[in-house]
Amino acid sequence: MARQVARGIETITSMEAKLRTVPEVSAAYEASEPPVPVDGPPYCSLEELRHCSGLALGSPTRFGNMAASLKHFLDQTSELWLSGSLVGKPATVFTASSSLHGGQESTLLTMALPLIHHGMLYLGLPYGEPGLMATRAGGTPYGASHWTASDGREMDSVEQQLCRALGRRLAETAERLNR
Repeated sequence: MARQVARGIETITSMEAKLRTVPEVSAAYEASEPPVPVDGPPYCSLEELRHCSGLALGSPTRFGNMAASLKHFLDQTSELWLSGSLVGKPATVFTASSSLHGGQESTLLTMALPLIHHGMLYLGLPYGEPGLMATRAGGTPYGASHWTASDGREMDSVEQQLCRALGRRLAETAERLNR
């Protein structure tokens, strides 16, 4: 999903998407991964957040909520909140779950709450996006979503289109705000 959102962002030529991840946490809710990931995107830093033009935040759904590792990361952003570093920047969210009614919308909303507290401008998917009325597996006005099913089903073309539309909307908004 993150790659599809990034593709949408990069349809706006002045924007560059940077894929990042956060470390897993232990049962004690402390970072439990090495300082640099073994593979995949690098870990996000507070400095990268401070200087971003916009933020697309994604997480798997865990009982209708974001994953503990993302919550732990967001709990570390008080410094950015105190300084107002993210105020006025656009943000959006996306999620995936293995069950069709696994809490995708509540996950999107729980991810939005810290962003709103930071003063970010929350962007969802407007119903002007044709895919919202055509989707059979994922996609909400709160953000992009994907139903993986128990077999790890790949995103269908409508879900991919909604992810790209969400990224494009984020980039267009960031570009307008940066003018």
